[in-house]
Amino acid sequence: MRLVFAGTPEPAVPALRGLIESGRHEVAAVVTRPDAPAGRGRRLVRSPVGALADEHGIEVLTPAKASDPDFLARLRELEPDCCPVVAYGALLRRKALEIPRHGWVNLHFSLLPAWRGAAPVQAAIRHGDEITGASTFRLVPELDAGPVFGVVTEEIRGTDTSGDLLGRLAVSGGQLLLATLDGIEDGTLRAEEQPSDGVSYAPKVEVDDAKVDFAAPALAVDRLVRSVTPDPGAWALFRDERFKLGPVSPVDEEGLAPGEIAVERKRVLVGTGTTAVALGEVQAQGKKRMAATDWARGSRIERGERLK
Repeated sequence: MRLVFAGTPEPAVPALRGLIESGRHEVAAVVTRPDAPAGRGRRLVRSPVGALADEHGIEVLTPAKASDPDFLARLRELEPDCCPVVAYGALLRRKALEIPRHGWVNLHFSLLPAWRGAAPVQAAIRHGDEITGASTFRLVPELDAGPVFGVVTEEIRGTDTSGDLLGRLAVSGGQLLLATLDGIEDGTLRAEEQPSDGVSYAPKVEVDDAKVDFAAPALAVDRLVRSVTPDPGAWALFRDERFKLGPVSPVDEEGLAPGEIAVERKRVLVGTGTTAVALGEVQAQGKKRMAATDWARGSRIERGERLK
């Protein structure tokens, strides 16, 4: 099939690479978010998907909005049979959805109808799901509500961060997307409507959502921190300055108040609403990321000090 691929961040790259290398489908163009400022110099940088397309000499479209008339006109000129989508990052309106003959096929990183929305992987970890996966479905105007072509499942491991889990789903999901497009072209695959039961939503995770509440149980603290690692990154306040936290480990230690810090020779503990957690890597304001024990030795922590 003749394809126009829409996607932006690194987790969309395996899917695009798989389609390019498949030898079966033609990627006529790529749609991605406009180049964005990055780094200390704030220079404009191409998205990971756009950069891969550039490497292969594929036309890159970067509309400010997917409803832009010039973009829609170019999309019609390209005459795609189907438009696969992976984490594009912008709303696609009906005028765009109607252009490809087989519609837009989205790869979503959850087992729909669970965790519709922008942050399904983070939500699955934060809520303690044991199994998640990826789904391919036909886009409709309603959020992530279209009929499903296929799914793959993935176990959520006890130490998974959202980065770890998303990395695995990007690979298995990319394979699922290729198989879905093959089935659509062959006429052997039909989409099934999503059930009305089991619908849940995962809105975008903002920086304030990543603030750690140490009054919560240790298990909840662990899940929250892993769910926002690496992005946007867990944080708390220490001596009234923002203090970043890498993944923590619940331990069987009691007697510490929520947020209270206890420095031991080989570990740094923080109290929660239940038992303590051991800190992993941390980053104090203006400092580099380091092991919590190294940070504690240099900070001269006094008895009773807390992360807030």
